[in-house]
Amino acid sequence: QVQLVESGGGLVQPGGSLRLSCAASGSIFSINAMGWYRQAPGKQRELVARITSGGSSRFADPVKGRFTISRDNAKNTVYLQMNSLKPEDTAVYYCNALVRRVVGGREYDYWGQGTQVTVSS
Repeated sequence: QVQLVESGGGLVQPGGSLRLSCAASGSIFSINAMGWYRQAPGKQRELVARITSGGSSRFADPVKGRFTISRDNAKNTVYLQMNSLKPEDTAVYYCNALVRRVVGGREYDYWGQGTQVTVSS
């Protein structure tokens, strides 16, 4: 099995910063894309940022210029640096990874348990 463990959420004032981390472990041969999604109360889960194993990244429009995503392939870890946070960034943030567990096997989506980010004064 594969586990994704997130850390780094919390309460921050508007304009502040947080850094989320997500480490994947378990039966892993390779990880293609890793990313972050978020879900605010009453809303659907949405993509925040995603990064491939080669380092190509994409961001949702609301976070462009404020958030950056990076990964350490050796550690199977992805990071989300969130700057200039706004109240509308408040949500549960979920880590996602597209994992190949064995050579030549298919890829599967895995999710973390979520970490709460609250932006409030």
